[in-house]
Amino acid sequence: MPRYFIEVAYKGTRYSGFQIQQNAITVQSEIEKALATLQRQQIILTGSSRTDAGVHAEQNYFHFDVDDLHPQAVYKLNAILPDDIVIKKLHHMRDDAHCRFDATRREYEYRIYRFKNPFLKDVAYYYPFKLDKEVMQEAATFIKEQTYFQTFSKAHTQVKNFNCTIFKSAWVFEKDAMIYTIEANRFLRGMVRMLTASMLRLGRGQLSLDDYKNYFVQTERCAFSAPAHGLFLKCVHYSEHYFSD
Repeated sequence: MPRYFIEVAYKGTRYSGFQIQQNAITVQSEIEKALATLQRQQIILTGSSRTDAGVHAEQNYFHFDVDDLHPQAVYKLNAILPDDIVIKKLHHMRDDAHCRFDATRREYEYRIYRFKNPFLKDVAYYYPFKLDKEVMQEAATFIKEQTYFQTFSKAHTQVKNFNCTIFKSAWVFEKDAMIYTIEANRFLRGMVRMLTASMLRLGRGQLSLDDYKNYFVQTERCAFSAPAHGLFLKCVHYSEHYFSD
């Protein structure tokens, strides 16, 4: 049976996360419902990267198997789906392609605005405090040198290890806003929001740089987490020429 990757973007404000859950509206449940309407059969999606309730994505993927996919599937699905989810593209893949296990790295952004703006309240974190930008950048650089992130993972998560390879970790400071960007081969649950929150406390002087660095050698979990609505899954990367179409 042919396999397809479906590239999606969404505003996560009203969803209980990415992955399907009982008695909850999720991105997956909405797309599966739209596919069932289009194809007149139930289609089960496999997701690439889970995002929590309220988190957004500029790019994420599902894969699914189906015979005789509607030739206008992208147009039709976008007509069925609510306005806060969009299908960007469909890729016809080889039968053993896997959108989760074949991904090589993922990139997140955490977006913050410094002055009150009603148009940003659902898609960025309002944080109007004075910050030490140099120490925050130093902390972001330090993250890039680390490989063990148990402290920055939610409790009771089912993972075999807490090791992550960080390819990018940096702040971009603008006049009215700031963005933390991090790219890695994998992420733990809650990791980006905890890292961001700890650096914000560091920037405000509520945490020393030594105390911050100690988080990476202790087993006690970070008690701080930035709100979900400032977080975006920016990009899911695959190997070069992975998409043959």
